[in-house]
Amino acid sequence: MVLKERILEGQFVDGRMPSESDLATELGVSRATVRSALGRLENEGVIVRKQGAGTFVNETGLQVKTRLDEIWSYEAMMKAHGYEPATTILSVVEETASAEIAADLDLPTPAPILTIHKLFTQDNTPAILTINHIPRDLIIKTYDETILHEPVFVFLQENCQETLASYLSDIVPLTADGAIAQALAIAPGTPLISFEEIGYSDDNRPIIKSYSYFRDDLLRLRLIRRR
Repeated sequence: MVLKERILEGQFVDGRMPSESDLATELGVSRATVRSALGRLENEGVIVRKQGAGTFVNETGLQVKTRLDEIWSYEAMMKAHGYEPATTILSVVEETASAEIAADLDLPTPAPILTIHKLFTQDNTPAILTINHIPRDLIIKTYDETILHEPVFVFLQENCQETLASYLSDIVPLTADGAIAQALAIAPGTPLISFEEIGYSDDNRPIIKSYSYFRDDLLRLRLIRRR
């Protein structure tokens, strides 16, 4: 979004935004388009509108690098924190779903799933570990490791012809066990924040069960709470 890029580059003097009409003229778009864009930025907490005073950049909102209410790739998340990410596929296994995963994905038991362990690093320092479980019957196109380096919603779109429309996410604090600690290069017992998520298609069918583990010393998850 052009306006957000300009905000991040500090192009607005004293943080004051031009009027809708001035922005529309400058950008060569309609006022309705500008109004819609400003509305999205306000919802994100990037700007604030003050009655009778105008629209201003919200410096507090700019500290939120990733919105928790949107689906985003972890590559984009790391870039927002100033990192240039790399990915490593630790393992790809076709296995039988556990009773818990089968229930979450509304699968019969036993049911085959594809399990992908993926590590996101910056300068060889592990930052995020993900474990994705996908029903094997959904995969209709042959895959190789190249596509697995893409965000998981790309794999679902390309190889399953499924659109990841939403996640039901639990934010779970935990301490790293041996396998997680080893993957993230931290001491066992280190506190972590994790996501446990079920991903749903456009027609509200569960299509993926995901676990994500974050190095809190490298990536801080923030949100703005408003009255």
